[in-house]
Order: sequence, then structure tokens, then C-alpha cells
Amino acid sequence: MSVVREALRQISRRPATRQYPIEKAKVASGFRGRPLWDMKKCIGCLLCQNTCPSGAIEIVGKGLACEIKYFLDRCIFCAQCAEICPVKAIAMSEEFELAGFDRSKMLYWYKREPQPKP
Repeated sequence: MSVVREALRQISRRPATRQYPIEKAKVASGFRGRPLWDMKKCIGCLLCQNTCPSGAIEIVGKGLACEIKYFLDRCIFCAQCAEICPVKAIAMSEEFELAGFDRSKMLYWYKREPQPKP
């Protein structure tokens, strides 16, 4: 008889789960999502590439002329790149819906905007 009593009590309660994806979840503070580069701040020091344990960052070129290739499918979201960056050009986003079927969409190129010539 206790099972019936428990079932009747649970009918009047709200569900414990969210109606995802209709109802979006809030991410916790300190959440490590996809890293984002601010190419205006980046000095091309190669520290992010050298510290990445999974090889998700590849820097093409040197110094201020560099471009960054970021492979989302290799990243383990450890945030070592953001921690080691001396100019804080890398920030971890709150983006967590990163799954996909096409690997070509998991490659992000970060390039500098061309400077206007006087």
C-alpha cells in the first residue's frame, strides 16, 4: 500500500527535470566551454599551441602575422591555453552545445583583420 501512497504524493509535484532543449540550462560560474581568441590582443607567442595537451591549437605564421587554427574535435576544454596566455587574448566561453556531424565545421580559423593602408 505504501507504493500507491507514494505515487499519489508524486502526482502533485513538479517534475525534477528540465524540458531541454526548450528550457535552456544556466551554466555554472567557471564553466569551461569553447575557447575564443581575441586577435587584436594576440601577440603570436605560441604558448597556447605549446601547452595544449591534445594538440587542438595550431599556429600558422609568426608574431603579429600569425593565424590560429583551432580544432574543436580535439579539444579537451582544459583551459590551459587561457591560463598561460600572457596578454589574456583567450577566454573560455559558456558555449556547451558543440556536437555535430560534419568535422569541417569543427575547425575554427582565427585571422587578423587587414589593417587599412594610409
